[in-house]
Amino acid sequence: MEIRDRRSDSVGYLINWAARLLARALDRRLEGGNLGPMPVYYALLDGAALPQKELARLAAVEQPTMANTLARMTRDGLVTASPDPSDRRSTLIRLTPLGHERGVAAMANARAVNALALEALEPGEREAFLAMLRKVIARLEAD
Repeated sequence: MEIRDRRSDSVGYLINWAARLLARALDRRLEGGNLGPMPVYYALLDGAALPQKELARLAAVEQPTMANTLARMTRDGLVTASPDPSDRRSTLIRLTPLGHERGVAAMANARAVNALALEALEPGEREAFLAMLRKVIARLEAD
């Protein structure tokens, strides 16, 4: 088997490059140009209140990274924390009205960037592409 080191043949390189391009496109569209809150918006936009530990798990980041994100979001009036009635050691994070408003706008921008990216594919290719990405992600998560 021939070893090829061309970037155009590297799954990791191509996925990373596509992710960076998607992030740049979204960053240009976001008010304040900050992608950090995106995982929090995804998790809390439906009105949920979750502990920081769960937000970190959902975002696939370490606790200190989530703590920093939430500190900035609290400073900016996007989230509030309240005691968790079922666990005195934990607090529940929820979006403020401003956070909800920004989250809705961020999700609209994310949908627009996703649509832009998928425009390059035929409709049947789009679902196949997403299905293949889900399989790749599932396999790597299982590793």
